Amino acid sequence: MVGRLPLKWSRHLGRCAGGLAVLFRTEGLRLSRINLRLCYPAMDAGKREQLARESVVSTAMTGCEMASLWHHSWAVNKNTILGVRNLQLLSQGNEDGRGTLVLMPHTGNWEIFGIFLASLRPSMALYAPPKIAALDSIIRTGREQTGAQMVPTNVHGVRALLKCLKAGHIAMVLPDQEPDMGGDFAPFFGRPALTMTLAHNLLKRTQCHCVFGFGMRVEAGFELVFLPAEKAIYSDEQKVSLAAMNRGVEACIAAAPEQYQWEYKRFRKQPQGKSTVYRKKQ
Repeated sequence: MVGRLPLKWSRHLGRCAGGLAVLFRTEGLRLSRINLRLCYPAMDAGKREQLARESVVSTAMTGCEMASLWHHSWAVNKNTILGVRNLQLLSQGNEDGRGTLVLMPHTGNWEIFGIFLASLRPSMALYAPPKIAALDSIIRTGREQTGAQMVPTNVHGVRALLKCLKAGHIAMVLPDQEPDMGGDFAPFFGRPALTMTLAHNLLKRTQCHCVFGFGMRVEAGFELVFLPAEKAIYSDEQKVSLAAMNRGVEACIAAAPEQYQWEYKRFRKQPQGKSTVYRKKQ
């Protein structure tokens, strides 16, 4: 039902839902406050609180936007893209036939970014079916509307990503959540965070190009932003590569910190064991 709404109205609905989430002090707001305190300890407390509230609203807006983007066709969705910044970074990776690994943090709206990428070159991404089975066909159809191929989040999916990159195509990976397959600790905003090793392994085995990107919410639509990856991300040393990847995520966040999904328990696991930082006080 939400998907049938134009983007303008789905955003308005999300803004209202996010406002209620702030008003009723939901779990998302509590977690956002904790993560922002950990990541921006020197920030003024009032500014940090405002950022936490804006993030909760932004996350609700993203959810409603996704429904609209999945439901509407590319002919409609492409009109929501009002600008693309640094697109030349994407083409650099294909000049010599190499594939391109695009790292897309949970900033703004990553759905529109992925749909756009697949409209340019053959693209592939890992996909885990939602817990609500009825949503599977809706999400899959929406994400594949420009030709992107969804592969499972297992060994078979990783092999498919390797073949995709070796063929000179685009592989899309969300790099800023705790990994299900393969991880190591690397600094994220100066704190140890369990970080996926998938991107490092793909870079090492395919010699592909790497770039960061996200769909930033702007008035009446989106601006798609590409940012360069540090040279260190190509290092054979895993810890060096992972640290560079996390700095790339930080650079994306810095462009629109209020649009980042701060509700995620990024520091739940620590080198010494499970962290208690997210535990509710009795």
